[in-house]
Amino acid sequence: MQTTWNISSSPHTRDKWTTAFIIKCVLLALLPATVIGVVVNGWHALWVVLLATFSAVASEFLFDKLCHKPDTWKDGSAAVTGLMLALTLSPNVPLLLPVLGSMFAILVAKCCFGGLGKNFINPALAGRCFLMVSFGRAMADFSVDGVSAATPIAELMAGRAVNITRMFLGTENGIIGSSVLALMLGGLALWAFDFIHGQICFSVLGSFTLVMALLGGQGFDVRFLLAHLCGGGVVMGAFFMASDYVTSPVSRLGQTVYGVLIGVLGALFRLYGGTADAFSYSVIIGNLFTPLIDTYVIPKPYAFRKRALRAQQGDRVPFYLRIPRAVKVLVSIMLIAGLALSCIYYVTKDTIDEQQRAARAKSFVSVCPGAVSFDSDVHWNLLIDSRSGQPWGSGFGRAYINEALIGKNESGETVGYVISVTSADGFDGNVSLALGLDPDGKIYGVSFTELNETPGMGMRVNEDAFKNQFIGRSAERFSLNKAGGSTREDQIDSVSGASITSGAVLNAVNAGLDFFHTVVKGGDQ
Repeated sequence: MQTTWNISSSPHTRDKWTTAFIIKCVLLALLPATVIGVVVNGWHALWVVLLATFSAVASEFLFDKLCHKPDTWKDGSAAVTGLMLALTLSPNVPLLLPVLGSMFAILVAKCCFGGLGKNFINPALAGRCFLMVSFGRAMADFSVDGVSAATPIAELMAGRAVNITRMFLGTENGIIGSSVLALMLGGLALWAFDFIHGQICFSVLGSFTLVMALLGGQGFDVRFLLAHLCGGGVVMGAFFMASDYVTSPVSRLGQTVYGVLIGVLGALFRLYGGTADAFSYSVIIGNLFTPLIDTYVIPKPYAFRKRALRAQQGDRVPFYLRIPRAVKVLVSIMLIAGLALSCIYYVTKDTIDEQQRAARAKSFVSVCPGAVSFDSDVHWNLLIDSRSGQPWGSGFGRAYINEALIGKNESGETVGYVISVTSADGFDGNVSLALGLDPDGKIYGVSFTELNETPGMGMRVNEDAFKNQFIGRSAERFSLNKAGGSTREDQIDSVSGASITSGAVLNAVNAGLDFFHTVVKGGDQ
């Protein structure tokens, strides 16, 4: 009798489901989100999906041929990488970006480390982060029908209302794969058939929700928590990114620790970070911690476990004593840090709010000389609130009217108006300013309340050389002169090397002027 022994290196096949079969199931699970994304966003989104998927497969095919390796592209993992990358992109990105992102994901993040099973971070997320760093403005373009618009998470973080139903269905402005309903159907199907680990998925969602409730400032407000869960790629990250076999821990307890780490980091990055892509970075950091988690959270054969020996002797050890010391320490640190952050937030919240109010009042006074008090108009407030987070007017990009106030002197006479405007078209984030106008519409001045542009470039719009161009002018709309040296009343010279920031400031000022002429003076209520 002849016996065949398997002496190959691990991992060994222990199940009837092959890698290729599992990957095909993942592709099917992503199909509903892909179809909804294409139907909602149109033909350009379809081209993004096709180009990203084809580029990923072609990159691995060419790498295999050039390096004389087996045809690993046939297992479908490259197609999954390209498709997942495409679903994380805006439907309006230039078609070159999905090609470059897929090439980076396959060639750099996967093949250069030995191919499937040896990459240390999720290739699709690596490709997305590469595009975010290299083409930040193009990646942040979520325009609708040619009109710039903010994503629901950007609106939510700005304190504006969002439509949770549209976010859940995937019909709101956002990435191609934004349908939470479709992603959950696919993800739950994979979990039900045991293709992915529930310890990872549900610990990510649970820890993210808990931290958002503790530190988000809204408590356990269901609408607030659902809005954050339905946006920003949380569901896709939990079911399709974090659950990747290669980059996640092997033990159940390790998977739970890994999921909690990702969820906590994702929530903290969203609340306190300056990037719009918080969850991608949290998953990648979780990938980097996977070897450490596997080192300290080691599954052992049952016969070698202390609880097995104690069970033979009739002893039952409490659960908390069976938890590895490293896990206890890690969880304790996370709980202490979360509690400390929560306490600091609540202790300093009033102080911070008071400082912000003082800074805002100071900016109002600086652009409305002679005013000692500022009153609001109920009709203006209702009109601003009715916008429901939509940009003001057309032709001003993503410019939002925050509030409009009437400046009055000690005698109670109106000496001017202050309009607070935010433009989301800045190079590195929002540009918020206070626009001061006299009763006839002549500009008193411009004062920035939020400006985080590049030092030495975009930040130069805060210099008097740029801001003083607005003072004393009464044009209904300004245009940007990139050549410099303009003498026209309705033209503003751009800051050299910072035309994007200059344009954002101009959009904000023009939106404020339009509000003044159509609402304040025009009576459009």
